[in-house]
Amino acid sequence: MNIVKHIGVLLCSLVTITVYGQKYSVSTNALGYLNFGTLNLEVSYAPHRNWSLSAAARYNPFSFTIKGKPARTRQQAYSIGTRYWPWHIYSGWWVSARLQYQEYSTGGIISPETEEGDRFGAGLSAGYTYMIHPHVNLDFGIGFWSGIQQYARYGSPVCGLTVERGRKAFILPDNVVIGISYVF
Repeated sequence: MNIVKHIGVLLCSLVTITVYGQKYSVSTNALGYLNFGTLNLEVSYAPHRNWSLSAAARYNPFSFTIKGKPARTRQQAYSIGTRYWPWHIYSGWWVSARLQYQEYSTGGIISPETEEGDRFGAGLSAGYTYMIHPHVNLDFGIGFWSGIQQYARYGSPVCGLTVERGRKAFILPDNVVIGISYVF
């Protein structure tokens, strides 16, 4: 009978070692919608107590008219990355790294020129996640990304002459987050 109790205790201790909190989350960045309605979604999985893996997408197909002139910040962007949580996943401070691709077309907002192209790069971010409820979090963060972009610049947002073409390095602020996530 004692051997059965010892085996039971051993099995229970093994289960408690491998089971921890929620492992998945789905989130969206509220600030992304302020960028001319950019739709965004991030899903993540936590394979370890302090690490999560994520995949994110942003999409904006919209064009607008500002003071009678066309304007847009169209994009489709995809990224994969990882976050390190010093305390525990999905709560508290975090730092992250990611690889990202973006196809973009912006113009007509500040100046009549339009730029479009492709960007490939890597980024670093940091932030804080506040637990509102066991399944709902509020995320705050900021980051930068850098890489290579291939671009074309045009004289106007619609049917403009090509002003410049090329390839160059870039560093841009990115991943400015005030978002909400659901953890399950």
